[in-house]
Amino acid sequence: RNGRRGRPRHRPDKLHADKAYDAEPRRHECRARGIVPRIARRGIESSERLGRHRWVVERTHAWFNRFRRLPVRYERRADIYKAFTSLAASLITLNQIRRFC
Repeated sequence: RNGRRGRPRHRPDKLHADKAYDAEPRRHECRARGIVPRIARRGIESSERLGRHRWVVERTHAWFNRFRRLPVRYERRADIYKAFTSLAASLITLNQIRRFC
């Protein structure tokens, strides 16, 4: 134990990014932290392969944006905002379960 409260921090193994983040300093920072950068290079690689991972994130953001209170944060208190986010996640999960069952 290192004396810090909470769960120990965990670094991701890989970082997926599109061509907008293609710069050597970004790649160097990732490598320095032990993260494998998966960044499409401008003019060389197609970003279609990275799009498979990015689509999941974009879709999830769209699902959360259907709940109007979440994209524009009206709540000042963090606990209320977290409660609405948890409620939205529960409703999204319920809709997915209904779709597959």
